Amino acid sequence: MSQQIDAAAGRRRSAARLAAVQALYQLGQISTDTPTDVIQQFKQHRFVTAAEEAPAVEPDGDFFTSLVAGASQRRGEIEPLIAGALAQGWSVERIERVVRAILVAGVFELLARSDVPAKVTINEYVEIAHAFYEDSEPGFVNSVLDRLARQIRPQEFNTGA
Repeated sequence: MSQQIDAAAGRRRSAARLAAVQALYQLGQISTDTPTDVIQQFKQHRFVTAAEEAPAVEPDGDFFTSLVAGASQRRGEIEPLIAGALAQGWSVERIERVVRAILVAGVFELLARSDVPAKVTINEYVEIAHAFYEDSEPGFVNSVLDRLARQIRPQEFNTGA
């Protein structure tokens, strides 16, 4: 029974991550909306719509709020980390906006959500990239997040082998 609860919670968190990427994308556009405004819009409108469409999973609202508010608040710290993980000659501004939103959410989770293993975080955001892209973008997301995870949480990768 607890495995079913854990699996359901995992699906709700996955849905929250996808919604957070969409919210961060919306915030990255020319908009006067604040993170609080966008969080409320998603919870009042998009979560309700998703719940009405079977077999959609209702996102974990608290996790979603944590991701959007935290990533928005720490964007000034996150984007330089992303820039440092890019190949020479690349800048964060050069990254397509959906990919940038995926990376910002993923890096925030690596920084602030130590309750989620780094490898799970990487896998989740690579899966989100696959939902939007079929070309090289998921591999790019994997590469950047893996590089940063090893920098942010080296203890999870130092197995002594």
